[in-house]
Amino acid sequence: MDAQLTRWDVVVVGGGPAGAAAALAARRHGASVLVLDRADFPRDKVCGDGVAPEALDVLGALGADVDAVTDGFPAVPRLRLTSPSGRTVERTMHRPAVVVPRAVLDARVLDAALAAGAAFGRHTVRRLTPGPDGVDVDGELTAGVVVGADGAESVVRRALGIGANRPDRLAVAIRGYAPAAEEGVQVITTTDQRWPAYAWSFPVGDGRANVGYGELVSGGATRAGLLEGLHRLLPGVAPEGLRAHRLPLSTGRPRQPDGRVVLAGDAASLINPMTGEGIFYAVLSGALAGAAAAHGAGAGAVLRAALADRLGTHLRHTSAASRLSSRPWLMDAAFGAAAADQRVFDDVVALGLADGRLTARTLIGAVSALRPRTRPGRPA
Repeated sequence: MDAQLTRWDVVVVGGGPAGAAAALAARRHGASVLVLDRADFPRDKVCGDGVAPEALDVLGALGADVDAVTDGFPAVPRLRLTSPSGRTVERTMHRPAVVVPRAVLDARVLDAALAAGAAFGRHTVRRLTPGPDGVDVDGELTAGVVVGADGAESVVRRALGIGANRPDRLAVAIRGYAPAAEEGVQVITTTDQRWPAYAWSFPVGDGRANVGYGELVSGGATRAGLLEGLHRLLPGVAPEGLRAHRLPLSTGRPRQPDGRVVLAGDAASLINPMTGEGIFYAVLSGALAGAAAAHGAGAGAVLRAALADRLGTHLRHTSAASRLSSRPWLMDAAFGAAAADQRVFDDVVALGLADGRLTARTLIGAVSALRPRTRPGRPA
């Protein structure tokens, strides 16, 4: 373990966006911070690479140089959505997103945390033992607070006695890189086969696109099935470097327990159940966890309240939207409403990529966009 001190105010397990944001926030509160990760950076992670502007807002508020984080990767102003029945809407987003490969993004955000005074050590955490005055980490060092930002297979989460998500609240996605078919447009294509499932193509800006496909584990997902879905929805793509990764959805989010060990990002099951988006949740929950760490033994309760205040309503709305979207024809109607009204489109994007709400405007628009449906025994 590359750390000279044996006692730290905050130990962050995981150096991805959630962990780096936690380190930045804790440093702003004057804490000594050690970030531990089992890998050196830069390193890749399976992800769509799309970064919502709201995620950059959080990083900027923590003192990170957002221009440095996104340097070399142009904004992607447009988004094309295709519904399960093939209905398509393409519009300019209210604020453009950016697509930054995780090998680049994670290293740059971690560099910002290190520049702010955090330390880094390569170490695989195996055991946490909370005590009245701190948390013992593998018998090698102690922390006033531990932030678990160590992803979907979180060791920290297991140390708290919190198990994995149920299969119906767990998705799996496969992702690679392929030549970009077009620049400036993010593409999300849904399907009613193995619903809910979708494929994406996000242009990086260097001639490549991040392409992938995901579906629920409860549907019996296999690598062969994921590849079939990818090629069916994105015909002609020839991705390289295909890797798969599990996504614990926020519909299975555990209650943050009291105490000196807190969770952020994927470790806290903060993945949008509609879109699989997790970077915004990661940096926001990381920032809240880093700030909560200043409260020592009260960190867990403080973080739980902060998450409820900042994301509670949004998460209830995404859960409701996820239940509604179990009916593909309702997704068709929502996409139709987004095609008819830029404001509905913006509401849908905010719900799926940031912290938006399921608005009355979207619901009314979807009802208005419903196509006539055949009732049993009656002509269409």
